[in-house]
Amino acid sequence: MNERPDEPRILLAILPPTQGQRRLALAIVLALLVAFLVMLPFARMELPAVHSFVPTIQMALLINDLFTSALLFAQFSVARQRAILVLATGYLFTALIIIPHALTFPGAFSTTGLLGAGSQTSAWLYIFWHAGLPVAVIIYASLRDADHCTSMARDSSRRTIIFSVAGVIVLVCGLTWLATDGEDLLPRMLPDATRVTLWGQFLTGLLVLLGLVALVLLWLRRRSVLDLWLMVVICAYLPEVAITAFLAAPRFSLGYYVSRIFSLITASVVLIVLLSQTTALYTRLARSIVVQRREREGQAIAMDAVTASIAHEVKQPLTAIVANANAGLNWLARAKPDLDEVRTALTQIVSVGLHAGNVIESTRSIFRKDRRRRIQLDINELIYDILVLERSDLESHRVSLRVELSERLPLVTADRVQLQQVLLNLIVNAVEAMASLSDRARVLTVKSETSQPDSVLVSVEDSGTGIGADDTERVFEAFFTTKSSGTGMGLAICRSIIESHRGRIWASPGVANGSVFAFMLPAGGSREE
Repeated sequence: MNERPDEPRILLAILPPTQGQRRLALAIVLALLVAFLVMLPFARMELPAVHSFVPTIQMALLINDLFTSALLFAQFSVARQRAILVLATGYLFTALIIIPHALTFPGAFSTTGLLGAGSQTSAWLYIFWHAGLPVAVIIYASLRDADHCTSMARDSSRRTIIFSVAGVIVLVCGLTWLATDGEDLLPRMLPDATRVTLWGQFLTGLLVLLGLVALVLLWLRRRSVLDLWLMVVICAYLPEVAITAFLAAPRFSLGYYVSRIFSLITASVVLIVLLSQTTALYTRLARSIVVQRREREGQAIAMDAVTASIAHEVKQPLTAIVANANAGLNWLARAKPDLDEVRTALTQIVSVGLHAGNVIESTRSIFRKDRRRRIQLDINELIYDILVLERSDLESHRVSLRVELSERLPLVTADRVQLQQVLLNLIVNAVEAMASLSDRARVLTVKSETSQPDSVLVSVEDSGTGIGADDTERVFEAFFTTKSSGTGMGLAICRSIIESHRGRIWASPGVANGSVFAFMLPAGGSREE
């Protein structure tokens, strides 16, 4: 079979069989063969007559074939292969021809059968019925290599299905008329209830030949899961028609009942496979929808996180810019403007503005995992830079600063701006935690030390209200905050930055009051790590 690159590889007519499916098919065929051989010596043994058996079994066959046909038409509407259309039409024919066969069968609904049936009607309808499937399979197998999945519009495939269904209905009606009103035009097959004429033997033998031809063509052109299970169907079909053709088992004998059971197997195999595949595809589709929904939700959360993180990080520099601008205006508003102080305020504005730009770029690099900006840094120098930047904020909040930095601190390989963000977040959070204190001094303690021979430890401790023991882990979760005006992103970003540097960050209660936020980074390293 020649496939187009865009063909869906999820259809039975295209999907190749697995090794497990091949083994299962072989086991079923062997079981059918064993059952046939065991039954063979007893085929003509008389059993109790169950007149309701025929309408019951044929109702089951009708339902199975109709469902199989509908599922195959659905496969055709997707793959749009003529071979699948022929097969679907064949199953529809076998389903519809069962109706007149059951109605005209002697003893099923009346003694001689309905629809004006004659003595040969049900026999001929049996031949028409059992010729439909192997003929459809032969055409299907013949079209497999020649069918190039001609592109067909959806409306065109729908019209094709409608015309196919209408054609089958007309054909079944025509054959039913031929077997009833036109019975005299057909050769006699049953001179009585127990014998078969030469014509009958020839026609039933022809059914066996059609089945063998279908099986050989499927074997030579086997490609897909559908081909594999159609071979199983034909292997169930052959014993049924062989019992009728060669054993001449009388009605209500063991062979008669077994042949109908084989007929039910023939009608059920492809239906079961199609239903199992449909269920599997539905499960995969449902899982895919859930995954896509989660991805969309994750993308929305990520966008919220990016927006919140940028807002959080830019808010601090903007606040500093406004504070320095107001200070500069106040110095200019004096009777004798202090130009030195104005120059200092403007310098701070420029410095903070540049820092804001670096913050935005650094935040973007967090989400794209950019490590090219990492260099070897002195943590103590970084701490001093941030404390200078926050000097006015510490003074305005009346916070006493205590700095305890180890002199022999190893260098770390890190992104300067990102570590500045971490330190700035921790210091600003500590200052805000002490804003409401009135019963004790507001003290900020910043320490650095060598925790282990190959690690640097930095801690920021405040004397504020502290955090609950249950919140020491949650404070690092995105959108969790203990502040009424907080975004809940600052500490989450800090953790993301520290962990991207192969470090660790944590929170703990202070010795007396407040809380301690600390992070540890590995010393040394290189840019390429």
